[in-house]
Parts: sequence; structure tokens; C-alpha cells
Amino acid sequence: MKYPLVFIPGMMCDSRLFQPQISEFSKQYLVCITPVIYSDSIEKISFEILKQLPQKFTLIGLSMGGILAMEIIKKVPERVMKIVLMDTNFKSETSETKLKRIPQIKLANEGKLEAVMKKQILQHYLTENKTNQKILELCLKMAKDLGKEIFINQSKALAARQNYKETLKNIKVPSLIICGRYDRLCPIEVHREMESLIQYSTLEIIPDAAHLPTLEQPSYLNKILKKWLLQ
Repeated sequence: MKYPLVFIPGMMCDSRLFQPQISEFSKQYLVCITPVIYSDSIEKISFEILKQLPQKFTLIGLSMGGILAMEIIKKVPERVMKIVLMDTNFKSETSETKLKRIPQIKLANEGKLEAVMKKQILQHYLTENKTNQKILELCLKMAKDLGKEIFINQSKALAARQNYKETLKNIKVPSLIICGRYDRLCPIEVHREMESLIQYSTLEIIPDAAHLPTLEQPSYLNKILKKWLLQ
């Protein structure tokens, strides 16, 4: 049975993060894109997302979206038929990263959100490739459209997130773990740990991609998703 595909975007991203996947999979599946804009905690955001979802679905989350996917499958495991965790991290945020968020929030409040996001994207999100300029511009556009209040709320939600190790150990549905080979924000080692924790999981490494393989290597990623979804 082809269950609806629910895509959850990462921090300061919207449906445009998954546009290549929407174009491909909406031909055969009901595709839902959930905004991540409701609150300043992972738990509250996940509750709001659940209000919009069909009864049963395949869950696909990237980065912060992957964290929300873990929270959702923790809450309602009986509704999640398959799960894809992409370029994400199941661990609580480190003290070092929490401290970095303080000046970022200050700058955002001073009207410098674009500068904060540009630095974050260049340092962590993309491979060092000149052809990624269009992706950088798209990411900055998504961030600008969402605005500083959502940036601040998402920053607080990520800083306070829990560790999902036990949640991963309890997942009993087919699980696909995806990571860009050059992801500096959520490295391959974290994804290998996730694979070891989830009983029915497969790990796929996307070449020539960093934190955003949905945009960096869409054709390659779509082939992997299409094959796995049919299993």
C-alpha cells in the first residue's frame, strides 16, 4: 500500500527544500509538507504537525525535520508506516552549540538574520562548490520569508531538544537513514550510530552532497527513495 509521504523541512526551510522530491513523488503519492513554525519547543511543534497529518503515513525529515520525525514516531508509532531520517542528529545539543545560538539570536533581533544564515549555510550546509550559489540563494530566500521570530523559536527548540537514543531503539518499521558524504553539521558517524540503534534500518551515503542532498543531488536521492519506498 502506498501511504502518504509527509516531508518535514529543516531549520529555516519550507517546502522548497523538497521541491525536487515533490515534483517526482506527487505523481504516485499523496505528498504533505508540514511547516515548522508553531512554537519554541520540539514537543509543541510536533503536536501541531500531527493535527494536520493523515491517519497513517511515511515520515521523511531532514535536519530539524528529522528531529521532529523522531518526536512524532515516539508519540504515535502506530501511525508511522516507514521513516526516513536525513542529515539529522538524534543527540541532545552540545553546550558549545547552545552558546553559539546566543549571539545568533542577538544578531537576528538586530535585523541581521540574513548574515547569520549566510554564515551558517556556507560553514555547514553545502559542499565547497561554486555551482551551489543557487542553492545558497534559495536557502537565504526561505530564511528571509520565514523571518526572525521563527528563527528564534527554532533555535530555542533545537537547544532544548532531548536525546532520542531510546526512541530509535524502539522503532520497528522500515527505516532509511540518509547522509550527505560531506555533511559537517550532522556527520556520517552520527548516522552510523543511528543505523546501529534502529533494528530495520538501511544507511545511504549521498556522494557530492553535504547537509542538503535534497537540493544538491536530487536525482541521486530520488532514485534511492523511489527504490526503498517500493520495498
